[in-house]
Amino acid sequence: MTSLERIVDVAIVGAGFAGLAMAGALRRAGRDDFVVLERADDVGGTWRDNTYPGVACDVPAHLYSLAAHPNPHWSRTFAPGGEIQTYLRDVAARERLGDRLRVRTPMLGAEWDAAGTVWRIDTGADPLVARSLVLACGRLTEPHVPAIDGLESFDGPLFHSARWDHDVDLTGKRVAVVGTGASAVQLVPELARRAAHVTLFQRTPAWIVPRGGGEIPLADRERLAENPGDLARLRAELYAEGEERFASRSGDAAASAAAREMALSHLHAQVSDPALRAALTPDYAFGCKRVLLSDAFYPAVASDAVTLEPTALTAVDGSALTAASGERYEADILVLATGFASTRQPYADLVRAGGATLAEHWSEGMTSFGSTVVAGFPNLFVLNGPNASLGHNSAVLMAEEQASYVVRALAERDRRPDRTLRVRPEAEAAYTDEIAAAAASTPWLTGGCRNWYVDHRSGRLTLLWPGTVQAFHERLVGTDGSEFLPSVHAPSAEPAEATPTHPRP
Repeated sequence: MTSLERIVDVAIVGAGFAGLAMAGALRRAGRDDFVVLERADDVGGTWRDNTYPGVACDVPAHLYSLAAHPNPHWSRTFAPGGEIQTYLRDVAARERLGDRLRVRTPMLGAEWDAAGTVWRIDTGADPLVARSLVLACGRLTEPHVPAIDGLESFDGPLFHSARWDHDVDLTGKRVAVVGTGASAVQLVPELARRAAHVTLFQRTPAWIVPRGGGEIPLADRERLAENPGDLARLRAELYAEGEERFASRSGDAAASAAAREMALSHLHAQVSDPALRAALTPDYAFGCKRVLLSDAFYPAVASDAVTLEPTALTAVDGSALTAASGERYEADILVLATGFASTRQPYADLVRAGGATLAEHWSEGMTSFGSTVVAGFPNLFVLNGPNASLGHNSAVLMAEEQASYVVRALAERDRRPDRTLRVRPEAEAAYTDEIAAAAASTPWLTGGCRNWYVDHRSGRLTLLWPGTVQAFHERLVGTDGSEFLPSVHAPSAEPAEATPTHPRP
């Protein structure tokens, strides 16, 4: 490291909810020496990339927003994707990021320089050197494309729901959709209204509960804007409702039974055909997979506009699609609503310390301490990474808790002679065991389904936090710095005159 090299204190990778939450937390802590790297040409993350018809959040909008930036103007209970993207642009503007936000600047690689105690980040342009690196890259960024025999032979438009091709006209076309997860449940009713016919390939049915909500009257929006206390109370009520849902998602017998009955009643009320109803009924525990919200999906599937194929798509030959059942269908357009590379984060291959990549460290599933710091990777923080997702409440709350932890950890870093935080391997191991013990009896591991919360290389729950948001808050606030190894250059216990002095690196 040369004396002329410019070092930024914190480099944040990603300008979605987590990255903007981190930038705001740093600003409020008086830490203005940071940059935010964004590979795309705009902020927004998931809500920039997912633009499929019907895209919306399934968390109430007043809770799916940053605490420092409440928004009284949400138009609907569950905000459309475009509205969330506009909100995030507004947050970036209110945080006055200016040239700290570097769009069209990907992280192509990052390596820890042990001698200089800095991260060296390759962006394809001028080298960037940072004392600390925060990965806020998101967990649902890289679409998962399943291995389907002959998929490349499909002779019409073929795309993933997260990379929607708006140049394709759906009118009068036969559209096939692969998958019945959160995106498909929103997408299929829209396609049913536009396409000539929709064929839906369902590998596994989902538990679906009523969505409710709707447009928020203008008078209510004006009242919330004029009375911040009302907005704060609404947010608190929504938070409490979310925390109450943890019981039904995590396997509490009474709560799960009640939620399961609600879902089955919803299905029976909206689907009259017994055979179709049976095909749409899950055979695994409530909460094992992500519970979905929709009032429109079942009516669409029950209509003449949609054909449900209750098995997976196994082969493609031109326009002919073959299901595991042996049934064959013809399609003009093929949409993959097949999820994301969630347990194997793509950025992990790009980050290296001590001769190993983060992907190698996570070769048997993601691990961490506090869902945020990783042994062997000094001064590195991961938001939305190991065990930081939720199945019952707003994930934005988790990112905010992590950002607060990072600010506290940076203060600890600054008190150290070498300004370096190294996670104790035994602290990471203990936290991993803590997660495993809390998850052991939950439906996520015992419910009889295959879900994206579990890394199937190890069978461990690596995506979800197996507790409430309040429990996560208490866990992080309760840390005292003992998760980190002592400073390499810490003063010895010998008298000062017997201790050689060293220049500060």
